[in-house]
Amino acid sequence: MLLTIIAAVVVLGGLIFFHELGHFLAARALGMGVTTFSLGFGPKLIRIKRGKTEYALSLVPLGGYVALVGENDDSELPEGFTQQESFSGRPAWQRLTVAAAGPLANVLLAWLICWTLCLGWGQAVMLPQVGSVVADSPAAAAGLQRGDLILRVNEAETPDWQSMADAIGASNGQPVTLHVLRPVPTASGELQSGLPETGEELRLTLTPKRAMRTTIFGEQENAWLIGISVSGNMRYEDLSFAQAALAGARQTWGMVELTAESFLKLVQRVVPLDQVGGPIMIAQLVGEQAQQGLAGVLGLAALISINLAILNLLPIPILDGGTVLFCLIEMIFRRPVHEKVQEWGMRVGLALLVCLMLLATYNDIVRIITG
Repeated sequence: MLLTIIAAVVVLGGLIFFHELGHFLAARALGMGVTTFSLGFGPKLIRIKRGKTEYALSLVPLGGYVALVGENDDSELPEGFTQQESFSGRPAWQRLTVAAAGPLANVLLAWLICWTLCLGWGQAVMLPQVGSVVADSPAAAAGLQRGDLILRVNEAETPDWQSMADAIGASNGQPVTLHVLRPVPTASGELQSGLPETGEELRLTLTPKRAMRTTIFGEQENAWLIGISVSGNMRYEDLSFAQAALAGARQTWGMVELTAESFLKLVQRVVPLDQVGGPIMIAQLVGEQAQQGLAGVLGLAALISINLAILNLLPIPILDGGTVLFCLIEMIFRRPVHEKVQEWGMRVGLALLVCLMLLATYNDIVRIITG
């Protein structure tokens, strides 16, 4: 429990702090005034003033905040600040830049984490290894067994599970030849970890069948299948500094696409509302990964960072995405959105955000009770 709490505070606090750091750096780069930049919330434990900005360490270590001059109203500026430093008095593109800088900082952080993981631990590759064989399937009829490693489909190399699945799917129901390495079975009957080095090489011919499969979002789709499941066995490829940066960028973009699609599926009600989780679920996941080691915590932190970025970019007033939306409208129509519209937008946005947090907390509590 103590490890879970510490890991959750470090991960969530760090991600939110990095988000606010993005806002802070963008505002200062554009010459906007910042009255306070705090690590944490609540009563301030330590205060240091540098220039016009107060840097504080506050009691509650979950994240932080940036207080911009004139963020809501520039009629009364704090002492020592000028009208030129006011956020609300700046052009729309500058306000948009500051609003978007927080989510972009989270994307950057996710990339740095993925880069670190690829450089320190290597790039994880899911092996095209059979975890189980469905009875009465083409794979069972051809003689595929648990633990078989599929090296090639026809003459196409299959270095990972996805390339193997794509090659079988591209057959369009025509017979395919699998080049298989059957590892020497262990005494316990368990699959060998990592890439099998020795075994019997086989050539098996089978014909994929058109069947339904379930996507990660719970949707049903047609595909050419042979009736096998993944073993979950991985190999790790050592990468150079530059290769790790590129691999980290690909992984980050994949998480962005997956997270954005998840939000879309949630709106479309493909993903049920009871799948929405909040801080409690995040803390549980972080605690579970902390038990497995640093790499798992970092990987989860990168995914949460992307989720935080996408959530904040939703076009809902009170979130960064709402500010971005208002600024875009102002830039297109050459005049700001009416104050009353912004005010009511903020109220609706706040109500939606509160409802979402209540839903997430309710789901978290139900999972604990029924779990």
